[in-house]
Amino acid sequence: MASSGEGEAAEIVAFMKMALKQAKIAFDSLEVPVGCVIVMDGKVISCGRNRTNETRNATRHAEMDAIDVLLEQWKEKELTKAEVAELFSKCYLYVTCEPCIMCAAALSFLGIKEVYYGCANEKFGGCGSILSLHTSTSEISTSGGQVERKSYKCTGGIMAEEAVSLFRNFYELGNPNAPKPHRQLVQQP
Repeated sequence: MASSGEGEAAEIVAFMKMALKQAKIAFDSLEVPVGCVIVMDGKVISCGRNRTNETRNATRHAEMDAIDVLLEQWKEKELTKAEVAELFSKCYLYVTCEPCIMCAAALSFLGIKEVYYGCANEKFGGCGSILSLHTSTSEISTSGGQVERKSYKCTGGIMAEEAVSLFRNFYELGNPNAPKPHRQLVQQP
């Protein structure tokens, strides 16, 4: 009989496999291969993938895609801000690459419960690689009042090899949507 720790680990891997499926859909759509799922009460309630090229919007990362699906569903149900905040506080996010600074901050503002990610994001990571936006709580003044940024638990390295493999394959093929270099590449003799 499996211990609760083994069962929890199997559940984490199962949800990360679902996030990897979303990343593969992004890959097949010529997007940087990042995918995620949002889970509440042991069930996937939203999924997302990078759509920056498709939408021509640099903010359409996998996490933002999945968050927007939920916000739209909850808006249709006419939930209050407090009810939405309560729901996010029960959600777990599984994403194939460490959330970037933008996504890590958004997850903090939403009050997500916990994040599991695959590989580190050495250039833009907001959960430890560059900044640690998941570890502190603060209040920020805005024109609309105070906005609280909440800390959340974050665990990396879940199926990281599979996530890195997708990135490698994508960049070996060449990103057809990447901007053309402004200077000529130097030819080696």
